[in-house]
Amino acid sequence: MSRRQSTRVDLAGADGVPDKDEALVRMLYREFGGALFGHVLYLTGNDRQWAEDVVQETLVRAWKNADKLDRDPGMLRAWLFTVARRIVIDGRRSHSARPREVDIAPLTLVPVPDRSEQSLSAMVVADALQGLRAEHREAIEETYLRGRTINEAAQVLGVPPGTVKSRVYYALRALRRALRDGE
Repeated sequence: MSRRQSTRVDLAGADGVPDKDEALVRMLYREFGGALFGHVLYLTGNDRQWAEDVVQETLVRAWKNADKLDRDPGMLRAWLFTVARRIVIDGRRSHSARPREVDIAPLTLVPVPDRSEQSLSAMVVADALQGLRAEHREAIEETYLRGRTINEAAQVLGVPPGTVKSRVYYALRALRRALRDGE
């Protein structure tokens, strides 16, 4: 007798004593396991491990609800496929609701930005600034390092704005020369 022709499932155990829950799960796996796995594999995007987990969870739910299930093979198949589809949907929802899990091993290989070039440049510029005359260094510090305008720097330094412009001009010229000669 084929799967489709049977109308009811015999749930008697090997010793003749009905063990309906276990027998039902065995029959469900034997009769529908392959088709269910294929369907779930499609639903999971060919993720075999996830598909196996979904089939297993579906059969566990069938076992838990064995006393409530209709024993008609067509109804059982429909119930299994519906439960499996809902498990996949719930899995997708839970994956989208929480951060993606990553393997911790590759994190040890994450490159750390090398700031040595930036540090070396800062040291060279600091040395070049120390080589400037005091009034030129003050003008550069106020305008470039502290971000003040010429008028604001003039007010802080107590000199006219034209003097600050002149000092910045000569300081930048001296810095370019010092940095060019240092290469």
